This record gives sequence, structure tokens and C-alpha cells, in this order.
Amino acid sequence: MIEGYHRLSRQAQLELLSEVTGVGVATLAKLPIDAVRQQQIENYLTDFRVPEGIAVNFKVNGREHVVPMVTEEPSVIAAASNGAKLVCQAGGFQAHSKRLMRGQLLMNTKTSIEVSQWVVDHQKHLLEVANAAHPSMQKRGGGALKIMPRPLSATQLSVDLLVDTKEALGANTINTMLEALKTEFEMEGIAVEMAILSNLADQALTTVTCTIPETVIDSAVAQKIADASEFAQIDPYRAATHNKGIMNGIDAVVMATGNDWRAIESGAHAFAARDGQYRGLSTWQIVDQQLQGQLVVPLPVATVGGSIGINEQAQLNLELLQIDSANQLAEVIGAVGLAQNLAALKAIVTEGIQHGHMRLQAKSLLLEHGLPATKLNEAVPQLLKEPRIDAAHAQKIIEQMRKKDLDE
Repeated sequence: MIEGYHRLSRQAQLELLSEVTGVGVATLAKLPIDAVRQQQIENYLTDFRVPEGIAVNFKVNGREHVVPMVTEEPSVIAAASNGAKLVCQAGGFQAHSKRLMRGQLLMNTKTSIEVSQWVVDHQKHLLEVANAAHPSMQKRGGGALKIMPRPLSATQLSVDLLVDTKEALGANTINTMLEALKTEFEMEGIAVEMAILSNLADQALTTVTCTIPETVIDSAVAQKIADASEFAQIDPYRAATHNKGIMNGIDAVVMATGNDWRAIESGAHAFAARDGQYRGLSTWQIVDQQLQGQLVVPLPVATVGGSIGINEQAQLNLELLQIDSANQLAEVIGAVGLAQNLAALKAIVTEGIQHGHMRLQAKSLLLEHGLPATKLNEAVPQLLKEPRIDAAHAQKIIEQMRKKDLDE
């Protein structure tokens, strides 16, 4: 066990880390440091770099967008751009969002009926208490809008507070309001076990739709996509992979904009199981000989607050997106999720998911084993012709190219 690591100087931390891991101090000392991020988290070591790319062809509610995406996974950005291109040829995505966040006061009580009635009778006063705890939110046109009891069992109760947080995610705001309400409840002799934000943001839903005619996508392929979508509604094993593909796109934009991808992930998966069975977040069906897609997902993202203000890259990415509000950001992110899903399903029901993956995997393998990036265009087709795309065959091709260069 390591005691007091956070109190050590940077040099002392590196020396201790070297002692317990065997990694040399000189190696650790070469790691770059960012002075701002060093204050952002505990026991800071360095920054972990993840590639950022641009997805193109997105048209959402009539506006065109380029979309920054942060991901280490090959094919994600290509797939999103491919799916978006199909939809753009059909007129683009339509999307709308609503935005209320939920906080909870959770309590064990044998008088849940009486407590529930007390909450109903004192709604106005309780909302005043909540808004007084964070008046700046109300000044910006938001604030606590509704408070309501929700029985969980005969002896357990959640009192839910719905808050309009405007452009911010508002986690700290909501928790501050809840702490004030907890005090108010306890003054009435009502014990509160927990006061905390919920990440199941089912009042902050984004709905994205698209319609693709058979002039854009082959009717047989469209039917296969609709059939594949149905499996994700009836089988949780398929639904998990279906939704992972959607979140490949969503998470990458959430990360690029400095938002909390862990909160988005937890809320999305909880929402996918809202009726007791885990299902696909998107659906595809044939209507009037056209392929219609819909994605409904909680996307409580923000354009201000949290770490966004100290993350220069996130601020640049928001500028690149050319969005005007947190709602519009959610709509673009939702469109990326649906585009990603369309491209994945299309690949699965036609050439197979590995076709596109393997080309990008070949690039990664060659780079990993020392091939200069300038040689990729020559090496990738050679690796794809090999019986297996693996480290051994990548190394063989690299060695062949080195010998060729030496001979020349």
C-alpha cells in the first residue's frame, strides 16, 4: 500500500513510481507535463494522447457540419462519414432535443404517503428553496422547474427535482440545490439518505430521424438493415453490440467537446433497458419503400462548465462544429450516432463488418511494427493479400520493403 503519494513532490512521486514498477526514473521524467491538467486531476503523471479526426457529410436540420471525433478505434470516423453521406444524399438528418436534468432525494420512510403529500403541498416553497441555493441559473432563464415524489417501494421514496441547466451540464448546480432541499426536509423531521444527481437523463432526450429512398440505397440492402435492426429489439446480446456501434460515434464527439462520456454511456444504457429488457437505441424500418431510421437517446451535453472552459481543444472543437446551443450540440451528436449505426448495419448485411475494419487494422499493425507512415500506401495492399492480417505477416512485409530499399 502507498500512503501519502499525493503529498509528494513531482520528483519524489517519479522515484517512488520507479521503485514499485521497475520503470526507470529517466524514462518517467521524459513524460510531458501540462500545468493546467496537472491541477485538474489527482496524482497527475502526464497526458494520454488519443487521435482526433474530422467526420464529414453531416447535414442536421438543414445545416451542414464537420464533426471533430476523438477515438483510437480504426473505421469509426470513416463509418460515420459514410453513413452521413448516404443520409445527406437523401436530404439530411432531422433532430430535436429537450433538456431537463434530474436530481434525487432518496429516503427510507414508513410514512412515504404522508411525505409524498407534504412534497405536493409544498412544491412552490421547495422550488424556491432550490432556486435560492443557485440563483444564477434562474437568472440565465433556467433553474428548478418541478419537484415530485416517486415511490420506489412501500418504505422507500425518491423525491425528484427537474432542473433546466441551460448551456451547462449543471451537476454541481443540481447537487447544491439538492443539499439545500435536504436541509429543508430534515428541518421537517424527514430524514434523507442521499441527495444526488441522476445520470439517467430521460428528460434530456435527443431524437434523430432520417429517411433514405431506394434511389440512394438498394431496396434489398434496406430491407436487410431493417431486419438486422429488429434483432437488436428482441435480443439483448445483439442489442449490446448494436448500441456499442452507436456509442462509438457518440462518445467520440462527446470526448472531443470536453463533455462527460461516462455519464452519457451510463444514461444511454440505462435508457436502453427502460422497459425491463435491454434493447437497441435505434430502429430501422421500411415505410413506403423508403428506409426510415430513428435514434432516441439521452444526451445531456454542455457547451460551458465542467472542464470545457480549461480545455482549449474542446473549445476549438465546439467552434469547428458551428453550433449555437447545447441542444444543437446534442442533435449533431445524435446524428453521428445514427450515421455510425447505419454504416455498421450496412456493412454487416453486405460485405461483412471485417471488410472495412481489416484495411484500417492493417495500417495499425504496420505502424506498430515500425513502418514509416510514408510507406503505408505501398504496404497496406500487400498485407491485405496475405492469408492472415497479423503481426508476423506485417513484420514480413516491412522486412521485404527494407531489403528492397537497401537494394535500390
